[in-house]
Amino acid sequence: MSTCIQKLFEEQVVRTPDEVAVIFKKETLTYKELNEKSNQLARLLREGGVGPDTVVGIMVERSIEMVVGIFGILKAGGAYLPLSPNHPSSRLQFIIEDSGAKLILTQKQILHRFQDSLKADMLALDSISYEGKSENLECINKPSDLVYVIYTSGSTGKPKGVMIEHSALINRIEWMQEAYPISSKDTILQKTPYTFDVSVWEMFWWAIVGAKVCILAPGMEKFPQAIIETTESNDVTIMHFVPSMLSAFLHYLDVTGETNRIKSLKQVFVSGEALLSQHVNRFNKLLNFSNGTLLTNLYGPTEATIDVTAYDCPTHEITEGSVPIGRPIKNIEMFVVDKYGNKLPEGHIGELCISGIGLARGYVNRPQLTAEKFVQYSLDTRIYKTGDLALIRSDGNIEFHGRIDFQVKVNGLRIELGEIESCLMSCEGVLQCAVIVRQESEMVVKLIAFYESENDIELEKLKKYLRLFLPDYMIPNRFVRVNEMPLTDSGKIDRKALALLGSDKYSHHTTLVGGSVNEESSKDS
Repeated sequence: MSTCIQKLFEEQVVRTPDEVAVIFKKETLTYKELNEKSNQLARLLREGGVGPDTVVGIMVERSIEMVVGIFGILKAGGAYLPLSPNHPSSRLQFIIEDSGAKLILTQKQILHRFQDSLKADMLALDSISYEGKSENLECINKPSDLVYVIYTSGSTGKPKGVMIEHSALINRIEWMQEAYPISSKDTILQKTPYTFDVSVWEMFWWAIVGAKVCILAPGMEKFPQAIIETTESNDVTIMHFVPSMLSAFLHYLDVTGETNRIKSLKQVFVSGEALLSQHVNRFNKLLNFSNGTLLTNLYGPTEATIDVTAYDCPTHEITEGSVPIGRPIKNIEMFVVDKYGNKLPEGHIGELCISGIGLARGYVNRPQLTAEKFVQYSLDTRIYKTGDLALIRSDGNIEFHGRIDFQVKVNGLRIELGEIESCLMSCEGVLQCAVIVRQESEMVVKLIAFYESENDIELEKLKKYLRLFLPDYMIPNRFVRVNEMPLTDSGKIDRKALALLGSDKYSHHTTLVGGSVNEESSKDS
């Protein structure tokens, strides 16, 4: 295994110097051009003191500067810290201080917005002349050095920084190339916001095999039409969706009939939420049967370097509710434990644990949390406790059964919200759904189901259907139809936004129109 990811890129530059590496709108960079620009930036950074385990922030829009900036940080020997210019200054300042980042690479228009509110040196990548030496720098990294730090939401209200090392990232990227080989004929669409770790494989996979990356215009990741246009004009072959956004994308294709515009697309990866059989069947109907596009379900927490399992979805119709998350990737082991930490046999649901080269170093400045989540399970086995419930089937595939903290109690009865959602998704006409719990008073807890559908569905029809599969105590107290599910920046359903809609003034059956809820039927019970 190479010591660092940038070394693998430099080896590829020697093989394909004049091939296009990066596409953004009408701009392109060849492998040689990208290498030289990032080398020039790296020299500047190294002269400024950047070296192994130095965290350097990068706060840019999706652009060529984003790629040059990240590669430049790594070539200098540092680790990159992605920061979103759409986040509030207070959150950004906390992350900057917590991570120890002294320098933020940015763009001119973003620098002007934040230079007075953030306490860090800022350098605009679109103001640099890029006229210095362009030869490769000596690689000063070890496999155990940090390659990136990504902050995720924390239960305390403060984000927590996950520290990933070069060896973990290289293992993940090399597995992907071995399992789903791509070549110079392929183009990956980079559309995931870079503050989420799916963006990491979008950022590096192509770079070690001579393929291309096409960067989607900023803010366009939630618009199917923009994704289709970019795919068509750049012959994109690989892309990723969160299941919620995949559902919206497939609905758009179904309504517009534009499947023929994306015939270049050969492989779609999904991760981030539970993938349901309805998603797979609709995908096959719209994309596999006509274009031959394949679908793969990935699973993995940020703490284990992007993904740790993979499942190639069948191309025939499937009837089971949720789709397996698959088997572990290379150099990763998975097992399930009970609440006492004992390994469970096949077929038993317990907490999913991960061990292997992909585990993060830990959390930035959070030794207690690191010790709680990253446990020395045995003399030679360090594990990450995911907090996810899972079951290992006899064929080795793993079934995801929701979060431990996604199990709720309503009137003393334990309920898995994912089970209700899976059932509701199978109801004819439902395109997307989410179920939340609302504490309406000290004694009253209610289940509220939000759903997206092409046409209105009678309340009694929904309830009657759910009663075919669920006990009465799992039938939602309210159903709210929404024109469009609110999504987070990462494309997942925004449950916090839905919770704001679930107040007791709304009836059993209401509809969200244009960002507000209009009452459809009378009194709530």
